[in-house]
Order: sequence, then C-alpha cells, then structure tokens
Amino acid sequence: MTFLIQQTLIYAIPLMIVALAGVFAERSGIINLALEGIMIFGAFVGVLFVNIVQQMGTFDAAKADGNWVALQGFMLLAMLAAAVMGAVFSLLLSFASVNLKADQTIGGTALNLLAPALVLFLIRIIANQNTLQMYTGDAASWFMIKKSFFGYGRSDEMGFLGSTFVDKTYLATYVCILLFVILSIILYKTRFGLRLRSCGENPQAADSLGINVYRMRYAGTTISGALAGMGGFVYALTTANCASTGDVAGFGFLALAVMIFGNWKPLNIAGSALIFGLFKCIAASYSSIDINGDGIFLLKEIGISPHFYRMLPYLITLVVLAFTSKKSRAPKAEGIPYDKGQR
Repeated sequence: MTFLIQQTLIYAIPLMIVALAGVFAERSGIINLALEGIMIFGAFVGVLFVNIVQQMGTFDAAKADGNWVALQGFMLLAMLAAAVMGAVFSLLLSFASVNLKADQTIGGTALNLLAPALVLFLIRIIANQNTLQMYTGDAASWFMIKKSFFGYGRSDEMGFLGSTFVDKTYLATYVCILLFVILSIILYKTRFGLRLRSCGENPQAADSLGINVYRMRYAGTTISGALAGMGGFVYALTTANCASTGDVAGFGFLALAVMIFGNWKPLNIAGSALIFGLFKCIAASYSSIDINGDGIFLLKEIGISPHFYRMLPYLITLVVLAFTSKKSRAPKAEGIPYDKGQR
C-alpha cells in the first residue's frame, strides 16, 4: 500500500499542477494546448540548472556535509528556473493570441511542435547526445527525502504516515501541493481571480468595468506557463531520474484531460489527477504491485498482456472524455480573440 500511494502521488502531482496551469489560461480566455511543449521546455531548463550547479561542485560540497537543506534549496531553485522559463516560453502563445489574434489552437500546436525540436537541438549542442542528465548520481540519491534527514527512527515512530509520506518521497511533491492550494484560493477567493475569470466568461462586461482584458489574459497565460514549466521539471525529477529527452510521455495532454474531467474546478481536478495517477502507476509498476501484500498475488500473474497495462491510462482518458465532455462547462469566451470594437 505504501508503494502504491507513493507512486500514485509521483504521477498525480505533475498532472495536478499542469492541469491547474490549463485552468489559469482558459479561465482568462486563452486555450493553452501548449502545456505539453511548455512541460518539455521546463524539464530541460530544470535539468540543465541541476547539471550546471553540479559541475560547479556546489552539490558535492552540500552532499558531503550532509546538508539536506542546501540540496533541497538547489532543487527549489531548479523548479523556480523551470517556472520562469516556462512563463517566458508561454509569452509566444500570449503574443500570438492577444496581440495578433491568431487561432489559439494552431498556436498551441505550433509550440508543441517547436518545444521538443528546440530542446533536442540544445541537448545535442550541450551534451552531444540525445539525453541531458545530472552530471553525477541520480535524482533519488540527491533529492529524495530519507530517514537520515530527520534522524534515524523518526519516520518509523510516525508509523504508516512516516513510511508513506516522509521516507523516500520528494519535497517537490509537497511544494506543488502547497502551490496548488494557494493558487486555487487566489483564483476563487481574491479580486485578481474574479477579474481573471470574468475575462474568460464575458470580456466585454469586464472591459466596461475598467478591467484590462489584454493584461489579464497575459497574466493568466504567464501563470499557466510557469506552472506547466515547473510541472515539467517535477515530472523529469520524479519519474525520469532528472533527465531531459525532449519528451514527457504525453503528460501535457493527460493534464488537459484531467482539467476537462475536473470541469475547470481545482478540487475536482485534484481528485481526477489522483485517479489518472493511479492508473499511470499501475501501467508503470504493474509487475511490482502486490495485491494481497504477501508477495504471492502480483498483477503480472493475472495473465493480462503487459501492453494492456501500458495502454490503460490512455484508454481511461478516452473513456472518461467520451462520457463527461458533454457535461463539462468551459469558460464561455475561451478561444475567442477579444476586440474592443465589438460589443
């Protein structure tokens, strides 16, 4: 059970934070189909940051001293770098959608095509291969929370909670959860959030009250880009051993499905992300999942083809969207370029 919960969170958290990124963009009136591309770019920037700092020797000194706070600080800085560059990358979509009034679906698709090509080009220049990795070691040995960070036996004293949510987990997971809660409150409980949502529902009415629709749409898409970039690095850190390959296994598109299934509401999105994360966990770790807990009845022994488990998250996505898309209520003005001259 501990393994299943930890693995589910590892897959669910990037989906959750990137789905919230889509909410911020679409609530402002911009369709952000570029989540996949921004995740790819954010993963590259975060991994590159870690690689550079490792080459400077700062990581080695912190690890040699057992300075866990410094190591986690470097990880948080890498998340910040990925968020900043993700926001910068999303400005391409903002400029095309707001200033040029271009088709937002085509703009997002173009960024999805641009990001992997650009990242692979940069990786070839920097690493002379198709994968950018940490300079030394792996993500688990550098960034995973272990008992030794809190004193031996401390998480054992916490029992199930300690072994599940403290030992062998990533601080990035809880940072993303905290950000998800804070940004959800901002979106629904603050003046800024109300103005942002009004621009996605009725921009003409918002403009008549003195709200700058263009500025709010830029803000929504920029926040969306920052969250997607951060989600891309968290994905690379927790599931790809802190490596960038120009691919995030379709997590950006899965996040869009989570957003639609969650009906653009943060609480629903959190639940949806956990469901999708569970199926993604089953797909990735079916050979290790012990149903009875006695090491005898494993999923791999049921006789179902392993290809079915790998297809399961995407099959679930298709089924869920087929049955829920008619009931979902998207922001009324999303995807429609705003023109001040039209009332």
